[in-house]
Amino acid sequence: MAQEVRGVIAPGKDEPVRIETIVVPDPGPGEAVVSIQACGVCHTDLHYKQGGISDDYPFLLGHEAAGVVESVGAGVTDVAPGDFVILNWRAVCGKCRACLRGRPWYCFDTHNAEQKMTLASTGQELSPALGIGAFAEKTLVAAGQCTKVDPGVSAQVAGLLGCGVMAGIGAAINTGNVGRGDTVAVIGCGGVGDAAIAGAHLAGAAKVIAVDIDDRKLETARSMGATHTVNSRGTDPVEAVRELTGGFGADVVIEAVGRPETYRQAFYARDLAGTVVLVGVPTPEMKLELPLLDVFGRGGSLKSSWYGDCLPSRDFPMLVDLHLQGRLDLDKFVTETIGLDEVEKAFERMHTGDVLRSVVVL
Repeated sequence: MAQEVRGVIAPGKDEPVRIETIVVPDPGPGEAVVSIQACGVCHTDLHYKQGGISDDYPFLLGHEAAGVVESVGAGVTDVAPGDFVILNWRAVCGKCRACLRGRPWYCFDTHNAEQKMTLASTGQELSPALGIGAFAEKTLVAAGQCTKVDPGVSAQVAGLLGCGVMAGIGAAINTGNVGRGDTVAVIGCGGVGDAAIAGAHLAGAAKVIAVDIDDRKLETARSMGATHTVNSRGTDPVEAVRELTGGFGADVVIEAVGRPETYRQAFYARDLAGTVVLVGVPTPEMKLELPLLDVFGRGGSLKSSWYGDCLPSRDFPMLVDLHLQGRLDLDKFVTETIGLDEVEKAFERMHTGDVLRSVVVL
């Protein structure tokens, strides 16, 4: 039967979030109810709150989550009650043109739960963030959004692979194809940028250059694997990257800010035939202007990275295993753990740059 649990709701544009009682229905065919153990506070949740994604309020926020499957609906075979899972927002269909061409990480028909969770007080349907809605004691998702991983990993670090950390690591490893001996520059050292640095280090890059305007973030970037740092507030980052790479530029430049100015820096900071990866998320009004001759003459690749071009069933278990082996320290991404009633304060702390990730622990 349906259950009533607590969840964090964004009721309207720029309104403070609040805890409400929500109704979670029994899972239908292809669905699962997951008991949430931890969920990271991501900038995407803030974008939902601010109306930057849609106006389909009220939103049930939270999506970087890990927990235990409580129940499943008819036809579900990949996960079962008791499985420890990371939730993902890329439940691949297996049937679209991308999946049939062997590129499921580009799936064009990812799916969510068919049923809706609702407010207990009014019966109003909720819009779960990225189809997940995990700032809640329990949530309803499509079973394909559940990726089973080793239960030996802490939920508070495992959940971060559900979005930001995977986006950054995947931007380096999957999209950028960083390899042994490469030189890599990462512009923007927030959570995603730091994850890209960790991914480049994990892939064996010989030199990883972190670029930001905040010395505190650059210090954190060093702990993630950066070999060099550049404060671009007073230094031309393009010239600095070239100087650190023998005058050539980096093999791969990852732009983790999502602004035209920083994208141009990434474009000119790469070596000839190098790769630019855009993983920072721009806003709809932003425009980019580049001389087409430079685009042609410099060669190489200009790529966008969606969710780190990850395949959750492949990448989540691998990265959890690397963490448990001591080769990928995911604990470094967790600045603080908080309760459900502290999500609004966590959004406020995002603006100060003092936190890499706040994680709600239930």
